[in-house]
Parts: sequence; C-alpha cells; structure tokens
Amino acid sequence: MATLTGSSQETYHSVQIRKINFSDVFDAISKGVADFRARPTHLLFLAIIYPAATLAAAIVMSNHSLLPVVFPAVSGFLLIGPLVALGMYEFSRRREQGEDISWSQGFNFLRSPAIGEISVLGGLLLAVFLLWLTAAMTVYDSTMALVHPHFISDFVTALFTTTQGWSMIAIGNLVGLFFALTVFGIGVISFPLILDRHVGVGTAVATSIRAVVANPVVMMGWAVIVVGSLVLAAVPLLVGLAVVFPILGHATWHLYRKVVV
Repeated sequence: MATLTGSSQETYHSVQIRKINFSDVFDAISKGVADFRARPTHLLFLAIIYPAATLAAAIVMSNHSLLPVVFPAVSGFLLIGPLVALGMYEFSRRREQGEDISWSQGFNFLRSPAIGEISVLGGLLLAVFLLWLTAAMTVYDSTMALVHPHFISDFVTALFTTTQGWSMIAIGNLVGLFFALTVFGIGVISFPLILDRHVGVGTAVATSIRAVVANPVVMMGWAVIVVGSLVLAAVPLLVGLAVVFPILGHATWHLYRKVVV
C-alpha cells in the first residue's frame, strides 16, 4: 500500500487504485454537501459568476461577431472546472483532518509545496480550453461561415432550422465530447492527488487515467452527474451554480479519497 508521505518521488506504480461502486459516488456527494454546509461558499461564487456573466453579455452585445464563441466558452468551463475547484479540495482536505477551515485557508493551496505541479497541470487544462475554442471556431467556420447572423435571434434560428446549423451541432458535439473525455480522464482526480501527496504531474495524470480505466462505468456515471448537475444548475439564471459547483468540488475530493489508496 502506498504511504501518505507526500513525497514528490512517489510514482504512479505505488499509488494504488481501488474499485468503487455507485454507493461510493453517492457517499462522496453526501460528504460534499456536508462540507458545503460546514463552510458555505455560495456568496463567493455569486460574487464571481454574475459580474463575469454581465461583462461577457455586454461584450457579446457590443460585438455580434462573438456570438459563435459564446456556447464553446460557456461549455468549456467544464474543461477548467477541476482547476477552479482547488479551493474546494483544500477546504475538504482540511476539514477531513480537523484543521482550520476559515475563509483565509481556502487559498492555502497557493502555499502548497506542490504549487509548481498545480501550476503546470492548470496550464495544461487552460491550453486544452484554448484548443477547444479554436476547434469550435473551426467547426463554425466550416459549417456556418456563410450564414452571417447579426443578432442572437438570427443565430439561434440558423442553428436549429438550417442544414448548416444541424451540421455544426453534430460535429461540434462530437469534437466537444472528445475534449471533455480527454480532460475528464486526465483531471478527475489529478488535482486532489497532487494537493494531497505532492506527486508529479505525470504521476497524477497517469493515476487519474488508471482510475477511470479501473472504474469505467462508475466514473462515466460520475461524469454524467457532474455535467447534468451543472447544466440544471445553470438554468435558473446561473444561480444554482453557486451551490452545485462547490458541492461537486467537495465531492470530487471525497471520491478521490475513495478511489486512491
């Protein structure tokens, strides 16, 4: 069994993977809810979400040429979600160990000995996010470039009532699925593992992939829960994201603790 020494020399061969089932997933979610209740962060997320959404809306309304990038940018948030949730992992880690979970400790990961590895992996996810935006715009240019929508209503109409729009939806979703599965594989437990054991990026990514391969059905079920929860939470004017996203972040930490030995 791997020791919890926090050594950066620990390799993916010494980090063992445990088989889990859906009861473990639901228990992780339950513990995530408990963590959120112990340290609610919804006001913090609301303070971030609404100014960002308002700014983005203002930019798009002033420049309609940016309409095609709105959905890829919003959906691409899922690709960098593991990076954004670092504060949630830290709160859950500290609460699990009976340490201080005051607001000031939420960014304690910035002082972690593994901040270099965290930065590298975060940079990798941001690079994937930019690649996704590039791929999405390439799909748009190859399918709907001749449509030239000037208003949101025109864009939506063209998207759902034209052959070009249907083609963009089909191809875009396939490309998006590829990016989503790639990021899920490399990131589902890699950040918590780095934060917990200070392993290298290669070890963290390899272990995350091994966890998915060892538990394909359960991990895909977890992915569906994450995506479905975030989509539903975004429907009521994004308000639900302020609660759902932190809970999923806390739950991810507990799922990591269940799957990694």
